[in-house]
Amino acid sequence: MPDGGPSIVSLPKVSLHDHLDGGLRPQTIVELADEIGYELPVQGGADALGRWFVENADSGNLPDYLKTFDVTTAVMQTESGLARVAHEFVLDLAADGVVHGEVRWAPEQHLRGGLSLDETVEAVQSGIDAAIAQLADEGHEISVGQLVTAMRHADRGLEIAQLAVRHRESGVIGFDIAGAEAGFPAGNHRPAFDLLAREFFPVTVHAGEADGLDSIRGALIDGRALRLGHGVRIAEDIRVVESKGEQTTVELGPIAAWVRDREIALELSPQSNLQTGAIAAWGRDLDDHPFDLLYQLGYRVTVNTDNRLMSDTSISKELALLTQAFDYDLGDLQAFQLNAAAASFLPLEDRDDLADRITAGFEAA
Repeated sequence: MPDGGPSIVSLPKVSLHDHLDGGLRPQTIVELADEIGYELPVQGGADALGRWFVENADSGNLPDYLKTFDVTTAVMQTESGLARVAHEFVLDLAADGVVHGEVRWAPEQHLRGGLSLDETVEAVQSGIDAAIAQLADEGHEISVGQLVTAMRHADRGLEIAQLAVRHRESGVIGFDIAGAEAGFPAGNHRPAFDLLAREFFPVTVHAGEADGLDSIRGALIDGRALRLGHGVRIAEDIRVVESKGEQTTVELGPIAAWVRDREIALELSPQSNLQTGAIAAWGRDLDDHPFDLLYQLGYRVTVNTDNRLMSDTSISKELALLTQAFDYDLGDLQAFQLNAAAASFLPLEDRDDLADRITAGFEAA
């Protein structure tokens, strides 16, 4: 923000797209790796490891970006490891001014130490609950829900959907599919999505990141997605008809129109989208990102980190970079948070309370 304005960190924020295994503290990885005898890819301590994650995640494609998660998931195979990571994850959200967070992660990736699927969910929830209680004692109110995720290249979608529903009264508020997108359509998990629809259980789907409009179509039709994880390539369905000076006329294709008109939230993660090449069709710099186009056209855009470790980022940092790229002001940043509050998987009354808290926080800034 301009000199003399409020700190972005101090503003109330909502985090919708934030991976648990992408948000570890480097020092925690070092310590957990030492406990289990896991050999890290680089020596030299936490600083060197943090740089390794950023450098290797900045690959220009999603499959190579995802390889960095082999390291983080390796140290998240025990009950204590999962609980510690979840606890610190929530504390780090709060330190960034987040007042509501939805943390996504894939239980099926955390079974190598002998835990059951249910035990992994319970371990993560114990860490979340402990952090919320600690923060309450310190005067910071935060709500956090789990988004249980199935890996789209695997065949456990129905089992993971059943797991999510089983824990809907104990911390799990939504379902997601993630992982390699191209070649693994949402339709592969249709039985899972059918179950979730019957149970009236909220769904977000990674789509429009490493694959295009067909992937988004599948997320909407097969997944019945209420939100799109990233969804940035919806811009492929937007055609510039005429551009005169600062006036641009566009034409929306049917998928782009549906997503906008139904106010299906886009969980955009600007820096991650650069690292994975998701916006390669538009350019390689942040000011090439379709974020502002989508915002100006009335899409329900939200600002997210995706993976704080791999992008060395926070929501405050993402907002600051967007402000520099597109000359946003405090009103714009508030709009992004209100979009996220409206798109959260909280009950209506809690969404309204969250919006009120955001509005009050920005008005006091």
